[in-house]
Amino acid sequence: MGTPLLNTRRRSLAMERTGQWVFSQEIPTDIIVQVREATFSLHKFMLVAKSNYIRKLILESQDPDLARIDLSDIPGGSATFEKAAKFCYGVNFEITVHNVAALQCAAEYLQMTDKYCENNLANRTDDFLNQVALSSLSGAIIVLKTCEDLLPMVLDLNIIQRCVDVISSKACSEASFPSRTPPNWWTEELSILDIASFQKVLAAMRSRGAKTLTVSGAIITYAERSLRDLVRDHSGNGIKSSDSVDFEFRAQQRELLESIIALLPSEKAAFPINFLCSLLRCAIFLKASSSAKNELEKRISAILEHVTVDDLLVLSFTYDGESLFDLESVRRAHPNLDEIEREKVCSAMDPLKLSYEARIHASQNKRLPVQIVLHALYYDQLQLRSGANDSNLPVALATRSQLPADVSLVKENEALRTELMKMKMYISDLQRNQGTSSRASSGPSKKSTFFSSMSKTLGKLNPFKHGSKDTSNLDDGVDITKPRRRRFSIS
Repeated sequence: MGTPLLNTRRRSLAMERTGQWVFSQEIPTDIIVQVREATFSLHKFMLVAKSNYIRKLILESQDPDLARIDLSDIPGGSATFEKAAKFCYGVNFEITVHNVAALQCAAEYLQMTDKYCENNLANRTDDFLNQVALSSLSGAIIVLKTCEDLLPMVLDLNIIQRCVDVISSKACSEASFPSRTPPNWWTEELSILDIASFQKVLAAMRSRGAKTLTVSGAIITYAERSLRDLVRDHSGNGIKSSDSVDFEFRAQQRELLESIIALLPSEKAAFPINFLCSLLRCAIFLKASSSAKNELEKRISAILEHVTVDDLLVLSFTYDGESLFDLESVRRAHPNLDEIEREKVCSAMDPLKLSYEARIHASQNKRLPVQIVLHALYYDQLQLRSGANDSNLPVALATRSQLPADVSLVKENEALRTELMKMKMYISDLQRNQGTSSRASSGPSKKSTFFSSMSKTLGKLNPFKHGSKDTSNLDDGVDITKPRRRRFSIS
């Protein structure tokens, strides 16, 4: 709603413009046309000569001296009616790609067609559409953009479909045979459309056999332009959480993001991994639907060989400078990270800034590195000792100096545990070998084993093997009789 001062100024400008047209006629005006906040003082006979709609209003009026009519419903508003009025008065004005759609809708609304008057406004605008506006890709895109504010009449006049047909045809041609540089210039121009118009263009391009890479390139550019601050900003230095952010605007961004995700081609490898990670980051930040996030996670997991830890770190920054970090999304998208990679990914998370519930989850999550778990446990222990709440951060920060030694100790324990498991496996292998040797000895042929070789070696060390009677080296009281044959075994 405009302010009274602004409305008065607009009425004054409209009266000044129309006055310049009619003063030369030396005939007083006899009708005032109201178009929203603007008024136009005009002549009935000049309007009736071109507009069948205004003629009907005057003839069907109960007031024979009708002096005011309201045309606030005219498509395009006061600016478009002003041009239509100029056409009625024979005043020159310029038809452009920016106003042709509105003028054609206004001509239909005012019934300024050739059925009522030859070479009328509707015919002029249609000629301009065919010969000028829709002759180039850029012109067709601008016309389609202006149609967004002229619904539903543009649908009835088939202007949108004509624009979509021209755009899809010329975009496919540009993708195969670029006419200018950079080759993807047309994707930048498509990004001015709203998501509904963009979706119509993509559907028409697919029906014309556009390649997947062509469609995905257009989607990437559209997402980067329409969600510029969210998709391109990976620094975490965006809008602060304390700044006033319009909730409705965030809701619009979320709806736009979900619509973009719905447009992604079925081919899983159609997009680079950093773009998919950026979209997932946006989805987490904007609290998008679970189906949208799951779709992105599936696409990321389908091309795991191209995923790097740095790509996953994109998920660790919000747009308010704080830590976002959705470990579950990382796990679902890349479940096979080793310990070193997990530590690098988790290094962006500060456990001291987590809520109590998040710290409990972290301390019980076996997928988290040991260092992160220790951080969470230390802080909770500090809270229990001090009886304080989460505001006791300075004391918590002081405990960090104690962590490196404890982390090192835990890692040593993990290493010892690993060595112990290896030893158990080695003993199990020995026992299996022993069992195999025992079974083999009962068969018709005996094979040399580790135990038989050891027995032979120990047998060679027997000092009585060859009947030696030299007992000078033996202690008194030792039985020096010929020893019994013994069987050496290891159990």
